[in-house]
Amino acid sequence: MDGGPRIAIDAMGGDSGPTVMIAGASRALRKDPSLLFTFYGDEPRVREEIERHKNLQSRVDVVHSPESIEPSEKPSQAIRRARTTSMGMAINAVKEERADAALSGGNTGALMAMSKLALRTMPGIDRPALAALLPTLGETDVIMLDLGANTECDAQNLVQFAVMGAAYARTVLGLARPRVKLLNIGTEELKGTDELKAAAALLREADYLPLRFDGFTEGDQLSRGQVDVVVTDGFSGNIALKTAEGTARFVTDLLRRAFKSSLRSKAGFALSAPALNLLKVHLDPNNHNGAVFLGLNGLVVKSHGGATPKGVANAIHVTASMVRHGITRKIGDDLDNFRAHAFANGSTK
Repeated sequence: MDGGPRIAIDAMGGDSGPTVMIAGASRALRKDPSLLFTFYGDEPRVREEIERHKNLQSRVDVVHSPESIEPSEKPSQAIRRARTTSMGMAINAVKEERADAALSGGNTGALMAMSKLALRTMPGIDRPALAALLPTLGETDVIMLDLGANTECDAQNLVQFAVMGAAYARTVLGLARPRVKLLNIGTEELKGTDELKAAAALLREADYLPLRFDGFTEGDQLSRGQVDVVVTDGFSGNIALKTAEGTARFVTDLLRRAFKSSLRSKAGFALSAPALNLLKVHLDPNNHNGAVFLGLNGLVVKSHGGATPKGVANAIHVTASMVRHGITRKIGDDLDNFRAHAFANGSTK
């Protein structure tokens, strides 16, 4: 089959398994008919779902996997079963260049561990990072990394994350020189850990890179639309992400409760429905689904386990865009440029 990017999909990953993953692929194909898929999973179940989506049938291959990764399974256990699980087989397809990217909605820790073991990190990258798009009040979303892959990071890790995040922004958001900031407890140069200060100093000197370093940002500014890439360690990033998601649910639940409190409130709800629908669309995580492990010799994307078909389709579109724009190559070129300047300035890092 000729066509666009081929995406290897862990059909058994996610809360609803093949039902949602395959429906999402079908939805994505309606928007982008050039896509190709290879589904890995329980073949009878996968083929039964494919039968429900006629548009998929000429665009897919199915590879049977005898096992799948459990949501609570430890990464160390998952690695030992990589070759026989739908998740591991999808990742291996990228390693063996039988697919351009892998997508899974399964266990994040297992996906990270197996991806890193199979694909290895790129030259110049010490640790891969998990990056995702978050909604803002600006014209574009903001990219944030790391969101949980690395709980502790040094200055070099943060600089590498900045380079990778900027390449992601150039690919997915179409920005020539993305605005990059480091997440900190204040915007003043004297605030923050030694690692943050050292990373900021390195990024200020790297004006030859296709990014614009704008210093520090605080957590309350993440959604204001004043930055394109926010860089932090995985511990802080995961807390910030979960806090933002919780706040979004709090706001929507509070509004729902308020509008049900009286007849007058219900009447107000009817008048406010268009604006509230816009709010719902903006805060819907399915519209921002698809976190990517950056820094590997291959492309692996994590879909939210509870994503709807719409969310899976969005993750597929993000994946296809990164394949088409050669994000791995862009990251490699930027890292080569950074290392060459560092060597010229007497640094061996």
